[in-house]
Amino acid sequence: MAEMSQKTMETVQRWLNDPTVDEETKKELRSLENDPLELEERFYRDLEFGTGGLRGIIGAGSNRINKYTVGRATQGFARYILESHRGEGKPSVVIAHDSRHYSPEFAVEAALVLAGNGIMAKLYPSLRSTPQLSFSVRHLGASAGIVITASHNPPEYNGYKVYNSEGGQLVPHEAERVIASIQEVDSFAAVKKLTREEAEGQGLLVWLGEAEDQAFVDTVAGISVNRDLIASSLGEDFKIVYTPLHGTGNIPVRRVLETIGFKNVYVVPEQGQPDAEFSTVKSPNPEEREAFTLAMKLGEEIGADILIGTDPDADRMGAVVKNGQGEYVVLTGNQSGAIMIHYLLSQLKEAGKLPENGAVVKTIVTSEMGAAIAKHYGATVFNTLTGFKYIGEKMTQFKKSGQFTYLFGYEESYGYLAGNYARDKDAVLASMLICEAAAYYKGQGKTLYDVLQELYGQFGYFLESLESRTLKGKNGLAQIQAIMTDWRSNPPEEVGGIAVQEVLDYAQGLDGLPKENVLKYMLADGSWFCLRPSGTEPKIKLYFAVRGQSLEDAEKKMSNLSGRVMARVDA
Repeated sequence: MAEMSQKTMETVQRWLNDPTVDEETKKELRSLENDPLELEERFYRDLEFGTGGLRGIIGAGSNRINKYTVGRATQGFARYILESHRGEGKPSVVIAHDSRHYSPEFAVEAALVLAGNGIMAKLYPSLRSTPQLSFSVRHLGASAGIVITASHNPPEYNGYKVYNSEGGQLVPHEAERVIASIQEVDSFAAVKKLTREEAEGQGLLVWLGEAEDQAFVDTVAGISVNRDLIASSLGEDFKIVYTPLHGTGNIPVRRVLETIGFKNVYVVPEQGQPDAEFSTVKSPNPEEREAFTLAMKLGEEIGADILIGTDPDADRMGAVVKNGQGEYVVLTGNQSGAIMIHYLLSQLKEAGKLPENGAVVKTIVTSEMGAAIAKHYGATVFNTLTGFKYIGEKMTQFKKSGQFTYLFGYEESYGYLAGNYARDKDAVLASMLICEAAAYYKGQGKTLYDVLQELYGQFGYFLESLESRTLKGKNGLAQIQAIMTDWRSNPPEEVGGIAVQEVLDYAQGLDGLPKENVLKYMLADGSWFCLRPSGTEPKIKLYFAVRGQSLEDAEKKMSNLSGRVMARVDA
């Protein structure tokens, strides 16, 4: 075991000697005794609890997600909840889970640890979406929420996300307290836990169901701005193909679309059922064209007007429409966001319901096109760091101060929310809104592609792209840090002949935002690019944005900008 550090050896031995660790887990670890590199990867650190919670590969080890790391995290979270609880009666936590391996088991594990700490766990018995969890925390007046999901990560991953009493993911100052609380849990023996029978008998484990499901569906459907029109005429012959990509979206998306009046919703049969292996796709990610292969085939067969897809926990939505040549085009998150802002704000204005103090919130890596449209309708635009938790935090600030009325928030990574019912992105709502917009414009003889071209003509040809490099494990983490250090200490003066006008280093805490390891370079022609290590995956992401006089001009600028930046990153 020469390649294993002394610390790792000691940690492995501690797991093997721990009476609270089951025999199956110990057997898995013993099977790896001739693979020191694998043991080093599994034990060189504790799985990091970031602002989004835990996310990692399933398996035995301190740097893996398993019932022990979930139990320890829940014990720390329970302490935080008990210290923070100010209301009357027992604190309570809503728990939901997706279709991944061990998601139901991890959800029950979390519930029984909460119960062991005297906290009531309100648990959904089968898969539910992340946005429904956010809604339910608010709707049921819970102290907090937990969702077991790894979003659109590969099948070997799972995750554990925690939510505050507002239904939002923890922002840094909250997460820091939870992390400190988890670090105090120095052994698995310190994790308090009841059996399922004890928890149910003491009223500390409560099962949620149809009443909560219906409340969520009714609330989302209530955001529709042209419900009567869809129900009376537009929904009759409008055809939607939908893929839930083997995840949690199937039932809520169909229920909401039917509720507002869509009659022809076709679910891709091969992808309708939950499947922890996501066996029909390379990645269950609606950001990728490949995820829509089967949906496009079905769309051609039935003559669909729009194709939509949601990721496994149904917080991200992707849409596919036909261009002028009748070919399928996958809309980017920025394009879908721009269309939805335009549709929502124009319809509210037409109905005389657009508030004077309306606000649209986006992230620092999201296109400026949506911002330009929002300002056109008189809305104030706010920028946040990447992560919907920051958009949720803004929503809560608006609600408390009354200074602004929240209208819409979105990220380029296919996350959208309208309405005040949740504090996380909602693919169920986004599916409804994009289909409603498509049906409305079809009534005017236009496709969403036509609408997008009109918006480009009016506001400019905005073009964005995203590049990422996956660098796994201990060495990958070091490489990502080296790239950030290089660009921070040696910023370019120009890129492709265009001067760099400003370097925004968000690690310094700019514009009143929390500190984050993000670099953004503003160029003289209005273009920009941004380097950001992912908080949930072993990746560094690079965002690029340009604005051209025409699509051709924008594409030329993009090729120049991204090509030169990526050449330096890869070098």
